[in-house]
Amino acid sequence: MDSFRQLAFNNPISATVSDVYQSFSDRRSQLGLSNPGTIENISKEVQRDVFLANFMFSGLRADINKAFSISPLFQVSHQFFMGERQSPYTFAAMYGTNQVFLQGSLDNDGSLSSRFNYRWGPSLITKTQIALSSQGDMAQFEHEYTGDDFTASLKMLNPSYLSDGLTGTFVSSYLQSVTPKLALGLESVWQRQAMTDGPQTAVSYMGRYRSEDWVASVQLQAQGALNTSYWRKLSDRVQAGVDINLSLVPSPSMMGFKKEGLTTLGAKYQFRMSTFRAQIDSAGKLAVLLEKHVAPAVMMTFAVDVDQVNQQAKLGIGISVESGGEELQEQQEALGGQGPNIPF
Repeated sequence: MDSFRQLAFNNPISATVSDVYQSFSDRRSQLGLSNPGTIENISKEVQRDVFLANFMFSGLRADINKAFSISPLFQVSHQFFMGERQSPYTFAAMYGTNQVFLQGSLDNDGSLSSRFNYRWGPSLITKTQIALSSQGDMAQFEHEYTGDDFTASLKMLNPSYLSDGLTGTFVSSYLQSVTPKLALGLESVWQRQAMTDGPQTAVSYMGRYRSEDWVASVQLQAQGALNTSYWRKLSDRVQAGVDINLSLVPSPSMMGFKKEGLTTLGAKYQFRMSTFRAQIDSAGKLAVLLEKHVAPAVMMTFAVDVDQVNQQAKLGIGISVESGGEELQEQQEALGGQGPNIPF
C-alpha cells in the first residue's frame, strides 16, 4: 500500500498537477472572493424579501407559537385556518442545533411533511424532505457543499431503481464567484418519470452581481425562458425590486411558439412596529400585505390580492401569538445574543 501511494503521488505527473492546482488556489485566495450563496437564492432579495409570494393567503388564519428554548432551538406551533386550499388545523414542531435541524408538520387530513438537515462539517450539509399525503408522496435528498468562493449541490427528487432502471429527477448546480461582486453558475437537470419514457436533460445558466446597495441577477433556462431581477435598498427602511420573466410557449394556432412576458414591481417598507409590502404586475394583479405588531407577542396580518383583469379579489386576515418571550429573552442574554448556527 505504501509503495502504491508513493507511485501514485511521488511522480512527475502528479507533482505537476498538484503544483498547478496549488498555484490556482493561491491566486483565487488573493482575489478575496467570498461565498456567493446558492443558486436557489440567487434572487432572494426580490423573491423572498420584497415580493409577497411566500406571505399571501386568503381567509382567516390564527397561529399560536410556543418556543421552549433557543440553544438548542425547540418550538411548536398550532395553525387554524378557514379558507381555500389549506387544512383547517396543522400542528408543527421544530428542533435545531449546530449540527441537526428537524421540522415536521401534521394536519387534520393526515398529510405529513418533514425536513431533516444534518451538518457533516463546516462545508457539507445533507438536506432531506419527505411528504406523505393522499395526493401523492414526495422524497427529496440534497447534498450541499459550501466552499470559500463557490457552492455546489446535488439534488434528487423521488429517486428510484425499482423499475429495472433509474427514475426520478436529478439536479446538479454550481455557483462560483469570479470577482468580489460577480458570480456565475449553471444548473443541469436529468429526469425520467418512468422506464417507458425517455430521459430528458436541460441546462440553465445564471449570473449574479452584488453592489453595496443593489443586486442584479439573470437566469437563462434551457426551455427558452429568461428571467432577470433587480433589487435596490433605497434607505434603511425601504427596499424595492423588479422581476422580468420572458418565455416561449407552444402556440397551436401559430404552428410554433409565441412570446410571453410578465413584469412584477414590488416594494417593502419597514416601520418600527410594522412591515408593509406591495406589488403589481403587468397582468393587472395588485397585492398588498401589512404585518403589524399590536403587542410585543401579538402580530396582525392583513393581505389583499386584486385581479383587475378577471375581476376577482381575495382578502386574508391573520393573527399570530408568540409565547415564552420572557424566558427566551433571558436565554438570549445569557448567550450574548448569539444562537446556534442551524443548518437550514
